[in-house]
Amino acid sequence: MKHNAIVYCQGAFNTTNGKTAHGLVRFTERYNVVAVVDEKYHGQDAGMVLDGKNFNIPIVSNVTEALNLGKTKNLSIDHLVIGLAPDGGKLPTSAISEIKIAIQNGMNIDSGLHDFLSDNSEIAKLSTEHNVAIRDIRKPPTRDKLHFFCGKIEEVNSLKIAVLGTDSAVGKRTTAWLIVHGLRAQGISAEMVGTGQTAWMQGAKHSVIFDSLVNDFVSGEIEHAVWSAWNDSKPQVIVIEGQGSLMNPAYPSGLEILAAGRPDVVILQHAPRRKEYDGFPGYPIQPLHHQIQAIEVVSGKPVVAITLNHENLSSQEIPGVCATMEDIVGLPVIDVLVDGTDKLIEVLRSHL
Repeated sequence: MKHNAIVYCQGAFNTTNGKTAHGLVRFTERYNVVAVVDEKYHGQDAGMVLDGKNFNIPIVSNVTEALNLGKTKNLSIDHLVIGLAPDGGKLPTSAISEIKIAIQNGMNIDSGLHDFLSDNSEIAKLSTEHNVAIRDIRKPPTRDKLHFFCGKIEEVNSLKIAVLGTDSAVGKRTTAWLIVHGLRAQGISAEMVGTGQTAWMQGAKHSVIFDSLVNDFVSGEIEHAVWSAWNDSKPQVIVIEGQGSLMNPAYPSGLEILAAGRPDVVILQHAPRRKEYDGFPGYPIQPLHHQIQAIEVVSGKPVVAITLNHENLSSQEIPGVCATMEDIVGLPVIDVLVDGTDKLIEVLRSHL
């Protein structure tokens, strides 16, 4: 059953620091998003701000306004979800008062930040008084719940697709979900393996949260998640969400997915207007062909398509940019947010 939820994204919606909120606005099986909190876009629809589509999710200025909105719709709102995803996972001090208001109104709190709310004595005491739960999604699991790599990935006979990226916050998770939904719409069974807190919040049944793990267990947890997705439902396709990028100086993720997830093919998400790694001026993103080469050398598997992040591109520019990139790298280039996934799935069918 979905929980009615407010997504808190004060000051970060429609920026790379709001990617958790963006994911929940676009799709979630875990919550019914009633409103998004960000006073900058007060009164607008979250879908219109994000994708130019009306999702019927209003943006409000604060938690109290969201609660009042719920009352007018006769909705009992039982969750506040922290939709912020800043570098380092730090909770802004200004958010504490809003979280307290939510707790005092009987709302459970789900947070994917590194600042664990359950370790805040004031928040913990208040949650006990009001009988609400605090879930810190990035809190490390106990060692007895973790898995070490053992080789059972070799049992998996589904087509395994890794959606990697050339940067962090570049749209890997959104593309992965769109592929899963597109495959299912064409009668191809598919499961998502999430690797971050947002995918878990969106309801990915088989998830491993990289940021919560001791390094020794990252490979084993990837293997176990992929194996579990296969063992539970024997899908034709398993799509693995990427993290960071192979050569990102701050988030050098992807190697573990290639090594332990053993994907058969890779799809690479790229934002051509980005010249430097997000949040790190002075660190240029390596050329696209260089990144493709690195992935293929490390994995021994092919990059079969590029998916476009069209940030800072006008709608008129997108087709030309896709065509130019195709000429440069010799691979299909597809903007799945604009054009859907049909063309991409045709590429993947030859690997099924």
